[in-house]
Amino acid sequence: MEIVPQDSPVSGSPEDVQTNIAQPDAESAPVPTQKSSSAGLWIRDLFVSAAASVLIITFLYQPVRVEGTSMLPRLEDRDRLFINKFVYHVSAIERDDVVVFHYPRDPSKSYIKRVIGLPGDRLWIVDGQVWVNGKPLRENYVPEKYRDDRSMAEMIVPPNCYFMMGDHRSISSDSREFGPVKRSLIYGKAVFIYWPTKDAGAVR
Repeated sequence: MEIVPQDSPVSGSPEDVQTNIAQPDAESAPVPTQKSSSAGLWIRDLFVSAAASVLIITFLYQPVRVEGTSMLPRLEDRDRLFINKFVYHVSAIERDDVVVFHYPRDPSKSYIKRVIGLPGDRLWIVDGQVWVNGKPLRENYVPEKYRDDRSMAEMIVPPNCYFMMGDHRSISSDSREFGPVKRSLIYGKAVFIYWPTKDAGAVR
């Protein structure tokens, strides 16, 4: 990133300004207060940075903390990550997105899961293998040790709803229990883990 100084002096050429005003005596000339000027600029920059941070958090990104292990191995308990709250206002929710939504049975709680089924998808599960529209779903994000052998009868994902599942299938409470999630309950996409540093990176 290139930083452009905001306070570089700008002046016109000498021909642009002509004056016959006498210069004040050296003794009466005001002495510029460099420290006061620097402090004012520092306070201004701090205020602008704080305002920008508030706007970004309010309208674009929000830090959240993961509680639980249903999204192992990528997301661990107490991981801190940023979610993008704006992206779904300009683009569609896609299969495999990791999203944050209000829990359908108690909207005061938030869940983080992976999108498995889109509106209109024909979906069923046989011994842990997810089938979508007649094809087995390839799920490289689910290690063998986290799979289970649960089955679910065929269903059609309703309009404006999404079928969610956790990556740790054997312990996850997800759409297999509480059903598809309404679009209006989804409020962010998980994009980046920032803490702890060993887990830092994009969420995929």
